[in-house]
Amino acid sequence: MKKRLAKKHRTNKSDRSNFWELRLYIAGQTPNSIAAIANLKKICEDQLKGKYRIEVVDLLKNPQLAKGDQIVAIPTLVRRLPPPVKKIVGNLSKTERALVGLDIQRGR
Repeated sequence: MKKRLAKKHRTNKSDRSNFWELRLYIAGQTPNSIAAIANLKKICEDQLKGKYRIEVVDLLKNPQLAKGDQIVAIPTLVRRLPPPVKKIVGNLSKTERALVGLDIQRGR
């Protein structure tokens, strides 16, 4: 029975390493913010189907949340999982750059 639990725990750990936790900081419903949300959803559906969670943080409503991830420009995407933490500034319209920046795809 202990061996089963150990195997199950290992599976969960590997599942966690394949899971992507993304936080997108925006400021209201500006064109750049709306584009960033749409572009991020498209990237995730195309590349990470079923293996991601997106949290959108509107800094007009919660400005104190910017301090934790040291946000200085918006929109900013923070990849929290898998480690290491990565940040991308902009609306993610340049898909290939976003994929390379997130380490989903290698640069050429």
